[in-house]
Amino acid sequence: MKLPALIPCLFVCLLPPVVRGVEPVSVNSLVNKALATHPELRYYEAQIDVARGGKTKAGEIKNPELMVGLGNWHYRDLTNGVIGDGPTWAVQLTQTFEWPGRISLRKAIAQKDIELAQLGLTQFRAALAGRVRTVSWKLLAAQEQTRAAEEVSKRFQTLAAVLLQRDPAGAAPRLEARIVQANALTIGAEAAQARNDLAAARFELNQLLGERADHPLDVRMENIVLNPAPPIDVLLAEARRKNFSLRARFLDVEQQGYHVDLAKNERWPYITLQPYMQNQTNPISASRETQIGIGVSIPLPVWNRNKGAIETAEARQVQAGVMLTAQMRQLERDVASQASHYRIYVEQLTQLPADTLESFRKAAAEADEHYRLGALPLATYTELQRQYLYSVKAVLTAQLGAVDARLQLEQLTGNTLVP
Repeated sequence: MKLPALIPCLFVCLLPPVVRGVEPVSVNSLVNKALATHPELRYYEAQIDVARGGKTKAGEIKNPELMVGLGNWHYRDLTNGVIGDGPTWAVQLTQTFEWPGRISLRKAIAQKDIELAQLGLTQFRAALAGRVRTVSWKLLAAQEQTRAAEEVSKRFQTLAAVLLQRDPAGAAPRLEARIVQANALTIGAEAAQARNDLAAARFELNQLLGERADHPLDVRMENIVLNPAPPIDVLLAEARRKNFSLRARFLDVEQQGYHVDLAKNERWPYITLQPYMQNQTNPISASRETQIGIGVSIPLPVWNRNKGAIETAEARQVQAGVMLTAQMRQLERDVASQASHYRIYVEQLTQLPADTLESFRKAAAEADEHYRLGALPLATYTELQRQYLYSVKAVLTAQLGAVDARLQLEQLTGNTLVP
């Protein structure tokens, strides 16, 4: 079946209950507030600062070491037994240098940490916005379900109170009164469950906004439009290019490559330069000796050629490549699955007339009126009231399914399916 270009959401067919004294707010305003106030955002922002500090640390050169020594020089001439003493002192400066290319490799690894941290912040913001939208639409659906359940429950309760006040003549009227009373109880339980779902959605939404769980909140009813999803090939291409998790895997593979290069570079030792100066005085010959020089220290890589670290880095590089392939396959499966869910829900909604919920609501109200006049049997009356509730639940389930699938596709592809 060919889908229309625009499919209006049926949430607008019925009006939700309004929280007294609270101005209804739009879903977009809730998203903006969450992105501005959510406390976990600071964690991801601080993680970027941590990664930047790591890059600064990776580029640092070791501090030089200064050694100063003072002592006494003892002189003895073995031929004539002359003995003499004199002061001596020495100064040595040691500077260790990394092997060429090692610092740049460490900085490259640290740069990938920065990119991963920035990607993590972007991913969290997108996930947070999607979650706020999902919970907002759940709250709207719970408002609608609550209103419908309370409406039907009130009808049964009122009717049961009237019938039980009468003195029914015969078994049939008495049993009908009990049937109405039983329906009042069961529908009342459904209404209570709907109110619990509404409260749970409001509690979660408030916490996402950084408010107290019991903060009064009313979401404005909106006319969401569900566009048909792009072809699966287009979605997969966008997902491979923009998906947050896949991009993180690519960065991990690149970073592991730098780790391998660094492990191979670390086979070569550090280079240590040691300029020094030594002075001593000979009182017997009334002379002073001064020695100035420079030493170079290079450990020989004979026994330790960093083979274990190289093998570990190469194995982790293989693991990163395998995880990238697995992530790509999982991504393709998720995109195909959510696209299918979205298409099925949208097709279901296109088969419903725009006034579906309103027509069932009117039919339920009309059935109540005719039953009270005695023109409608109890079975038909009860069935119409229950089918009204079932139709509301079915439509809301399809709408929430379509909205959730669309938001999941936006998360997976990194694109907004603009309504």
